[in-house]
Amino acid sequence: MKIKDDSFFKTVRDYLTIYLPRQRRLRPNTITSYKSALNQFIDFLSQECGMPIAKITFEHFTADNVNAYLDWLQEKRKCSPSTRNQRLMALRSFANYCAMSDISNVYLSIDIDDVPIQKVPGKVVDYLTEDAMKDLLSLPNMKNHWGLRNGFFMILMYDTAARCQEMIDIKVGDFVLDQGAPYVYLTGKGEKPRTVPIMEKTVEHLRRYLNYFHSADTRCNEDSLFYTVIHNQRHPMSPDTVAYFIRNYGREARKKNPNVPAKVRPHQFRHTRAIHLYRSGVPLSLLAEYLGHAQMSTTKIYAYADTEMKSKALQKANPNMGGADQESPIWENDADMIKRLYCLK
Repeated sequence: MKIKDDSFFKTVRDYLTIYLPRQRRLRPNTITSYKSALNQFIDFLSQECGMPIAKITFEHFTADNVNAYLDWLQEKRKCSPSTRNQRLMALRSFANYCAMSDISNVYLSIDIDDVPIQKVPGKVVDYLTEDAMKDLLSLPNMKNHWGLRNGFFMILMYDTAARCQEMIDIKVGDFVLDQGAPYVYLTGKGEKPRTVPIMEKTVEHLRRYLNYFHSADTRCNEDSLFYTVIHNQRHPMSPDTVAYFIRNYGREARKKNPNVPAKVRPHQFRHTRAIHLYRSGVPLSLLAEYLGHAQMSTTKIYAYADTEMKSKALQKANPNMGGADQESPIWENDADMIKRLYCLK
């Protein structure tokens, strides 16, 4: 297959193999997401617009084609507005790279930047109540191999409010237990490290877990804390494994507690911990640092008042509302004052 202009595909290759991983140092999952968006856009041009892949050039990377692709995502693929926006951000990133690589491609970036971001309906944070989380964490049998591993994983994930990938990336040597308050190093998005304190009870579970899964005589600080064994080789635990056992524990917990969601996901642990901390009085500025948010606006999703918080606030502001000892308004049974209030006198 003869390519009309290979400069486009060379730019795609350099963007995915050099710019994103080496210069921006993005995580593999993020690079995979950007790569998927580019592949899908090229497939759209080829399959939906009848443009042979070999003939695709920078000239086809236009706002009209991008808008058509995004509409196709929603109408034919039934993608959500947030997915649409994520694909648009990936294409904008590529357009900006094209402009940096060759000044003659600046028009691409200008053109794609004009494609509007679609407004996304506000979402209510999906979290577990205190009793639901307690029941969920009590399910693993910490006296056997899998129960100890899965149980400690969920305990540490809740205590640190870590993302699933942050949990998987934890090394044995990332814990500091002998310098006052114990804490763990987490590596967040953009390879940004942060320290997160852990409770003494969590430290007890950690020591027990290390003694079983990382014996002192073979322990190495660079070993993955959580791992699976395949063909007698240790490998970092996969996100699918985490999602699998958390989903199963969620089903069991729901049988005894209807407050447990029908489907429990790993990221709900992060939301749950954040909500519980916020409700206990932790200020947003500290919560943002605890969660590793680069912008305060991201943390503000936890600042909404749920029904219980609203109820308590109203009761505090109006302690006698609805009570038997509520004082009568001063104008009751006073016809003269009522007329004055309504400007009738």
